[in-house]
Amino acid sequence: MSPDQILLFIGAALLLAVAPGPDNLGVLTLGVSRGRSEALGFALGCAVGCFNHTLLAVLGVSALIAASPLAFRALQLAGAAYLVWIGVQALRSRGAQLANLDTPSAAAGFLPYFRRGLIANAINPKVALFFLSFLPQFIRADGWPAPLQLAVLGALFAVVAAMVFGGIALAAAPLGGWLRRRERLTRWLDRATGGLFVGLGILTAVGIR
Repeated sequence: MSPDQILLFIGAALLLAVAPGPDNLGVLTLGVSRGRSEALGFALGCAVGCFNHTLLAVLGVSALIAASPLAFRALQLAGAAYLVWIGVQALRSRGAQLANLDTPSAAAGFLPYFRRGLIANAINPKVALFFLSFLPQFIRADGWPAPLQLAVLGALFAVVAAMVFGGIALAAAPLGGWLRRRERLTRWLDRATGGLFVGLGILTAVGIR
C-alpha cells in the first residue's frame, strides 16, 4: 500500500469520525450525562465494533473478486452511488442536534457501556453497508491483495475512530457546552463530510483513484 493511499484514507476517516453522527454524539451525551468512564467505554466499544464490519467487507469483497472482476467493479459503482447519496443528504442537513441519547440504567462504569457500544455498532446494518461501500474505494489494483488492503484500512478506521471518540469522551462536558453555543459548526461539518462523499463517489465512478 502506498503512503498517499494511506494518508488519503486516514484523512477521510478522520473527517468522518469528527462529523456529527450517532456514535460520536452518543459518546458526547453520555460523557455529559453519565461521566467519562461510561463515555469512554461506549467510545471504544463503537470503535472495536468496526472490526466486525471490516471482516464482513473482507469476506464479501473477496468472494466478488474470486467470482468476477466485473462484479467487483459493479460493487464499486454501487458503493460510489451510495456514497454520493449519503453526501447529498449531508449537504442538505440542517446540522445535528445534541440530545440525551442515554436511557436510565442501573449499570454504570466502563465495561457495561463498552459492551453497549460494541453491540450497537457491530449489529448495525447501516454501518455494515457503509463499510462495504466505503473501504473498496481505496483499494489499489497494483497493491497488496485486496483482502489484505481491506483489513488494513478497516483497522486504521477503527484506530482513528477510537482516538476521536476517546478524545470526545475525555472532553465531553466542556465540549458539549461549546457545541451547543455553536450549532452552525455542526452544519459546516456536515457540509464538509457531504462534499467528501460526493467527490469520492464521483471519482470512483469515472475511474480516477
